[in-house]
Amino acid sequence: MLIPHDTRIALDTVVDLMNTAPESQPPPDGTGDGPEDGLAGIAALYDFAERHLISGVGTLGEKDLAAVRDVRARFAEVFAAPDPRTAADLVNRLVAAAGTTPQLTDHDGYDWHVHYFAPDASIADHLAADCGMALAFIIVAGEQERLRRCEAPDCGHAFVDLSRNRSRRYCSSRTCGNRLHVAAYRARRKEAAG
Repeated sequence: MLIPHDTRIALDTVVDLMNTAPESQPPPDGTGDGPEDGLAGIAALYDFAERHLISGVGTLGEKDLAAVRDVRARFAEVFAAPDPRTAADLVNRLVAAAGTTPQLTDHDGYDWHVHYFAPDASIADHLAADCGMALAFIIVAGEQERLRRCEAPDCGHAFVDLSRNRSRRYCSSRTCGNRLHVAAYRARRKEAAG
C-alpha cells in the first residue's frame, strides 16, 4: 500500500494522539489511580504540537485542550467503527466540523502536498482536518481493518498496520509482541516440564 508522505505523517499523528488517552495507557503497577492522560495540561499539548511540527499553533488554552481531547475521542471512534460506512460517516462529520480548506503547499523542504485545515485554524481543527483526511485515505483504499488496537491484554495502544499482509497484531513487536511470545514460550516449557 503506497501512502504519500504527508498522509503517513498525519496517520502517525493520529496514532500518537490516540495513545495519549488514559484508556491507551498500560495499567499502573501496584495500587493507585488509573492511568494518566498524556494530554494532562497545556504544557503537554504544546509538547505534542512541537513533537509533530504542527504549525501556526499560537497561544493555547484550556478550550484548545478540551477540543483536542474531543478530537482524540472521535479518532478512537473511527478506529473502533465496525464497518467502512460507519467509519466514513464519523470521518465526514469530523472533517466537516473542522471547516476544511484544502491548500497545496511545499513547506520545510517537502514536495507539494495538501493541507486540509483552514489558515489560522485551531489546533483541534488542524488535527481533525489533516488527520481526518488521512483516515479517509485509508477508508477509501478499502483498508479500514488496518486501523487497530494492540492485542496485548495489558495494552490499549492504537496503531496503523502497514504490513504487507495486514498481519501485525501488536503496537510494537519489540515490546508487546516480544513480551507475549516470551510468556507463551515459558508457559509451554513449564507445561512440558510437568
